[in-house]
Amino acid sequence: MLAKQISIFIENKEGRLAEVTAILRDANVNIRALSLADTTDFGVLRLIVNDNEKAELALKKEGFTVGITQVLAVEVSDEPGGLNKVLDPLCEQDVNVEYMYAFANPQCKNAIMIFRFDDPEKALKILAERSIKVITGKEISDL
Repeated sequence: MLAKQISIFIENKEGRLAEVTAILRDANVNIRALSLADTTDFGVLRLIVNDNEKAELALKKEGFTVGITQVLAVEVSDEPGGLNKVLDPLCEQDVNVEYMYAFANPQCKNAIMIFRFDDPEKALKILAERSIKVITGKEISDL
């Protein structure tokens, strides 16, 4: 039930983000979710896309450093405390969130949060025990 995330290391300079998105456009890859974190010299662009293999090949062909990371995509209720319903049971069992970001789910009113956990298998088990919906990579591609 883990989803794949593409991480791209890009220089923090004008036009580099547009270059990445143009490469993906030309490869007919659709971006479903993204997060960009930067430092003075470079950034890490994290993407959930509809075709990981195509995206990775296209980006590497153009000289970008690309990594694949396993993440969990979790449906979160769009209501006060919705995120806490996910985080509280994980916190109780000492699962750490390394980072997270969200995107809107066009098929329902809930959000989808992308999580990178220090122990994804343990997190997956805890979420299943609480009947918290985890979205597969295939389901994200089909959105």
